Amino acid sequence: MAVLLIAEHNNKELKPFTLNALTAASQIDAEVHALIIGNNSAEAAKALSELPLVKKVLTVEAPHYENFVAENFAPVVIKIAENYSHVVCSANTFGKNLMPRIAANLDTSQISDITKVISADTFLRPIYAGNAFATVKSNDPKKCVTIRPTSFDTCESSGGSAPIEKVDPSEEFASTKFVKREEIKSDRPELGTARVVVSGGRGMQNGDNFKLITAVADKLNAAIGASRAAVDAGYISNDHQVGQTGKVVVPDLYIAVGISGAIQHLAGMKESKIIVAINKDGEAPIFSVADYGLEADLFEALPQFLEELNKLNTIQK
Repeated sequence: MAVLLIAEHNNKELKPFTLNALTAASQIDAEVHALIIGNNSAEAAKALSELPLVKKVLTVEAPHYENFVAENFAPVVIKIAENYSHVVCSANTFGKNLMPRIAANLDTSQISDITKVISADTFLRPIYAGNAFATVKSNDPKKCVTIRPTSFDTCESSGGSAPIEKVDPSEEFASTKFVKREEIKSDRPELGTARVVVSGGRGMQNGDNFKLITAVADKLNAAIGASRAAVDAGYISNDHQVGQTGKVVVPDLYIAVGISGAIQHLAGMKESKIIVAINKDGEAPIFSVADYGLEADLFEALPQFLEELNKLNTIQK
């Protein structure tokens, strides 16, 4: 039996993590069928069919699929899942909302946030905030799996020509209504896929001081992150949160400013290739995972850092 991948999209384009999830799905079984649920999503379905690892695209179209409402998406996935051994999607907000509903209805144990596919029934996943890894084997006949996108490479995005097949939609779920979407438009790279991330913590003291983080991020073309403490204090919105209860990031460079390094935050960023920490507390746990540490007052260090970056830009010009 083949693997069913649930594609994440905005009806026009595929979301980047779909390519990571597809890589993981293909490691479970080479026969991967991709499901796209939406409204007027032909453009996204075509992009999906061009991914070489996809063998077939299933499209479900209806007005009530225009916006992502898990209560509407789950029934159609459950119906289609009868013909598949695995149902796979990303362990981001999309997958965490949708997959538990599917697993519960299929009466199967969900395997969440996997970082490695060992075999079709055995997977590696982090536990205890990433301080240990569990090898999990499932004997369930049908497996619902969410994957940690940052643990898998993106797949090739062109060269495929999978057939596209239409599937009948399910009825609309009447008890839940989509009201509105509030999005923050930004020219910055997306936090989950950025090559450079600059994050601020409780040490920033207030939201206005995040302009120091913003100035450095602008120079480095970086995404802006934050610790949970900074988010809870209202310094910045929660879509910037990095950590166990936020986003997991694996950039080439992670700069932690005024972040002590609570275990929950480290779980979201300690796999970064290079970690730089700036903190005036020399005993802060963040220094235990940092490749480079600067024990200094961030309000003195960041302006100096920005000054040096400006000199580099002048040289490059």
